[in-house]
Amino acid sequence: MLNVLILGVGQCGNRILDAVNKEAMGGGGASKIAKYCLKPKFPSRVETVAINTAINDLKELRYTTAKDRLHVPNLHGMGANRNVGKQAFMDNRDSIMGEIEKRGDFDIAFVLTSTSGGTGSSFSPLLINELKRQYPNITVVTVAILPFREEGSIYLQNAAFSMRELMELDADGIILADNQYMKRFSGDIASAYDKINSTIAKRLLFLIESLDSEMLSVTDLGDFKTVMNGGLRIGTMGYYQADGKNNSVKDAIENSLKPNNLLYPANVADDAARAMVIIQGSREHLDVDQITKEVEKITASAGHVFKGIVVKKGHPRVLSVFTLAAAPELESIYAQAARGMQDEKEKRSRARKQLDDAFAHIEDLEEIY
Repeated sequence: MLNVLILGVGQCGNRILDAVNKEAMGGGGASKIAKYCLKPKFPSRVETVAINTAINDLKELRYTTAKDRLHVPNLHGMGANRNVGKQAFMDNRDSIMGEIEKRGDFDIAFVLTSTSGGTGSSFSPLLINELKRQYPNITVVTVAILPFREEGSIYLQNAAFSMRELMELDADGIILADNQYMKRFSGDIASAYDKINSTIAKRLLFLIESLDSEMLSVTDLGDFKTVMNGGLRIGTMGYYQADGKNNSVKDAIENSLKPNNLLYPANVADDAARAMVIIQGSREHLDVDQITKEVEKITASAGHVFKGIVVKKGHPRVLSVFTLAAAPELESIYAQAARGMQDEKEKRSRARKQLDDAFAHIEDLEEIY
């Protein structure tokens, strides 16, 4: 049995974690009582912890039990300031790691976080370092959420520096999800959040279930680690479920890799470094020859593809995980962040000059009483 730890860090990470718990309850339940009476049914042994400095963010969770919420006290909040966040983590490091340690040992940990806010973007790199120190053999994968571009220059700055720190860690890779890209699920930011969180949660649960299932063709945690170690060690996930009108496993595999089914904008044919394709469905839908041919097509561009086939009642469902050899959209974010930081610097300089010019009017004068 796979021992899994899922940590939701900061408001964004908390909300995705809550969506994971909701999906593990069957996608619903009476939310007013779910956090008290209902127990998520995970495919493996899964421990979840929501970590936040904002008590109100923790209170709004509807499917995560009170014992799985860790409030890290910080009197004045983060204010989207990563330096304040880093200090808050170090001040509370022992209590945070103690809360995790009492839950036992783990094979893999997923750290769910926004790259742009205060708590998640500052805590997560430090937390991952501590996880690797405390559990030398653990696999740690970050699910990192990139911000809406219209959220402002500070969030873009935070995303740029947080991503750099995450990429420099001795961890096992990053799965990217881009809020701006996934905004297509809904026309506005407010109504997009729930859909985005649910989409990420479903993919994550599919992955956990598959890594801990008996398969016709086996993929396991070691294969997943090898995939995540490819290219830039940054990847994303695609997903597709066939319906009654289209039960072809070939089409399901192809659709799982199409841009509109990915969490992050990428062209698999051009950008993929390594991949894992997991197919689940009733035996009558799982044409192994057809699956093999489709995987061979992906291999031609991705280099190496691990294939997993899980027999489970229903139409074909496909999860595709792949790492990237190139990430143009990420480079675009860094360029936009740099412009925002330069604009901020110039605004401060102009404001300072205005004050200096004003002070010049009284430079040679003394106060008169």
